[in-house]
Amino acid sequence: MNIKKIIFSILCLMLIFLGGLKAQELEGNIRYFGFMDNREYLRSGRYSQTIFGNTLSPEIGFKLDSFNRFRVGFNALYEFGSKKNTFADKIQPVIYYENQKNNWNFFIGAFPRVHLLDDYPLAFLRDSLNYYRPNIEGMLVKYETKKFKETVWLDWTSRQTNTDKETFLFGFSGKYQTSVFFISHYAYMFHDAGAAIPIPGDYLQDNGGFTATLGLDLSKKTILDSLTIAAGPMFSIERKRFLGSSFTIPGGFISNFYGAYKRLSIKNTFYAGQGFNLINGDSFYSSKHYDRIDLGYTPIHYKNLEGKFVFSYHFVDGKTDNQQAFFLRYNIGGLKSLKKK
Repeated sequence: MNIKKIIFSILCLMLIFLGGLKAQELEGNIRYFGFMDNREYLRSGRYSQTIFGNTLSPEIGFKLDSFNRFRVGFNALYEFGSKKNTFADKIQPVIYYENQKNNWNFFIGAFPRVHLLDDYPLAFLRDSLNYYRPNIEGMLVKYETKKFKETVWLDWTSRQTNTDKETFLFGFSGKYQTSVFFISHYAYMFHDAGAAIPIPGDYLQDNGGFTATLGLDLSKKTILDSLTIAAGPMFSIERKRFLGSSFTIPGGFISNFYGAYKRLSIKNTFYAGQGFNLINGDSFYSSKHYDRIDLGYTPIHYKNLEGKFVFSYHFVDGKTDNQQAFFLRYNIGGLKSLKKK
């Protein structure tokens, strides 16, 4: 049985099961994400590539009451120019339960990472995860008020078998803001326990990072739609247990600037310190000095539809790499009451 049949069977079984419950509302959602990401990284000796394709993620489920919902669906990735002659190059199931009450939000299952973890520093979680691993498979809990928010999550990336490794990511992030001042933090750890049958040359390892920044949010003090400045320390945490039991903790300084006005935006990220070896992070942070400028233009912005160009320049090791990207996101949802009139 192929993956499409498996997903279809899961969808039918879940709907039959849920149909027996006294659900009040049937709801659905369709997300479309189109992307063109051209990366010219040869000058710095990094991997150049063009990532060009789209994903479609439909969901359907029941809103059981004011606080609980259950949804099923799938996320289908198709890269343009693929020679597989199939509907999609990769299909991942979406099956999750969500509880949202007061200031708390809880997820368990396989659910989209967009709007939940997509604000993490690229030094920790590289942006290509949005293309190839758009779901979190595990649990996430979020607490949020007007001034404070904290998110804790677990993403199980591989179940151990004789040949497959046991790997997972665990992290937490948060922000506290009062007036124009804020403090934020991001942390995560990647754990690789290896396969049940040891692989020659492989070893158990832990790999993660932590950063905390102080910043100013001047968005309401200027004519700009958004203006934030932040800076602070950043560390990586690395251990290869085959080579020793102690952690190495290279560190440095990171600063962030972001400004936006109407359809235009500019973002600058600067890092100086020791190089990182983060398995899930952007490879540019393996250098001791790195500066990135992102120039954004959003020509399409209508209700649930947004299209944005981003032109990026990477200054690293005395070289300048560049990147051109276009992203199109469309999100539509609906809800139908199941109550008898």
